[in-house]
Amino acid sequence: MYLLQEIIFVFFTLLTLVSAVYMAITTNVIYAAFSLLLTFIGVAALYIFASAEFIGLTQIMIYIGGILILIVFGVMLTNKVGNQPIRAKSINTVSGLLLSSALFTLLMNSIMEINFSKLPWIKNGLMVSGNTTPIIGVNLMTQYLLPFEIIAVLLLVALLGASLIAGRKDN
Repeated sequence: MYLLQEIIFVFFTLLTLVSAVYMAITTNVIYAAFSLLLTFIGVAALYIFASAEFIGLTQIMIYIGGILILIVFGVMLTNKVGNQPIRAKSINTVSGLLLSSALFTLLMNSIMEINFSKLPWIKNGLMVSGNTTPIIGVNLMTQYLLPFEIIAVLLLVALLGASLIAGRKDN
């Protein structure tokens, strides 16, 4: 049982890493979009393996179901300009590698400083099995209600601003 779980975990980890690296190095925008799909699927599976079912399903619904489909439609509708396929150029690779290495170092240092024993779903050093969705819901509606409402108002203002800009006709 555990061997099968480890094999599936390693499969999704390798799928995520390989598709993310391929997405970063390919010059074909359509291949990069489909590689992004595999990356999102792998990340969602890793969330589910980490007993964060809510975040895994949110990853599938929002990123795969919404954002990625918009990217694919945008790429397919603008695929050719003057019978020339759209290619992405690799520019600033050295600065990109330096910036991504610095970000990776910062994130790893932040992860290493987390006290996992104080998380509500960790008891005695072991992860509590079960659904984490009720914990997230209770925390959103009690402890994090004000930031949740502020984000909702900001998203509403952004939506109204985008519709105002999109509907503006310059005469």
